[in-house]
Amino acid sequence: MSSLASRDVSGLPAAAPVEQTPPPSLKPCCACPETKQARDTCIIEKGEEHCGPLIEAHKECMRALGFKI
Repeated sequence: MSSLASRDVSGLPAAAPVEQTPPPSLKPCCACPETKQARDTCIIEKGEEHCGPLIEAHKECMRALGFKI
């Protein structure tokens, strides 16, 4: 019978994602400077409606560091 559980390449069940918390000294304003700069530049030059992928990339970076976005 087939299992609906997620499996990795080795065929073993994939590990559940571990929720991270941001380092205590890292503030949201200073996290992910590369994606933040690209996002901000795009919004200033083209408008927010044209920068969806850059906005999402910055959100993903922030989430990866443990910020709840």
